[in-house]
Amino acid sequence: MSRKPEDRTLDPSRLIPTVAVSRRSMLQAIGVSGTAAVLGGGLASAAVAATAPQPHVQTEPGAQSLRLKINGTAMTLQVDPRTTLLDALRERVQLTGTKKGCDHGQCGACTVHVNGRRVNSCLSFALMHEGDEVTTIEGLGAPGRLHPVQAAFVEHDAYQCGYCTSGQIMSAVALAKEPCGASDADVKEAMSGNICRCGAYSNILAAIQQTRKA
Repeated sequence: MSRKPEDRTLDPSRLIPTVAVSRRSMLQAIGVSGTAAVLGGGLASAAVAATAPQPHVQTEPGAQSLRLKINGTAMTLQVDPRTTLLDALRERVQLTGTKKGCDHGQCGACTVHVNGRRVNSCLSFALMHEGDEVTTIEGLGAPGRLHPVQAAFVEHDAYQCGYCTSGQIMSAVALAKEPCGASDADVKEAMSGNICRCGAYSNILAAIQQTRKA
């Protein structure tokens, strides 16, 4: 019994995937490839990127006006209602000395003064502070004119990486106006909301106590 020879003819559809090519995409591809031949590597990449869909940049339609006095200067900001005071200071006013650490009110790196009292700026919305006076580390002192607490921190080497330092200093300055005992234990308790991951607590305590006794 003879066997029918096996048909080894290949179906072209199995080898070449079907691609839908529009006239527009074909012209774009030709234009980009021509540009690549003329411009070369780096500029060709830019030409390719130019043909990609560009993101639509939107303004904040729900932004509201906010008036603040920041470090003695009256300002009017346009902020989204969800913007925290911390983000408004850092992103809208470019006062980046106030640090974003945990963003949950647990580390104290974002401490600023609002109407003379220390607050964790990551925990309150900016719009809650309409008309308030805000002081950040930039408004506390300047090179050659340091606040006494800043000078004491330098003298006692009360920092290592420095990330928590601005919050530590802002809390220490506010502490002078708060009811707090004279002992080291009292100061530690009052400063417990400010975390130093480097562990420079003994030097921080020495700096604070020096200014309190001055």
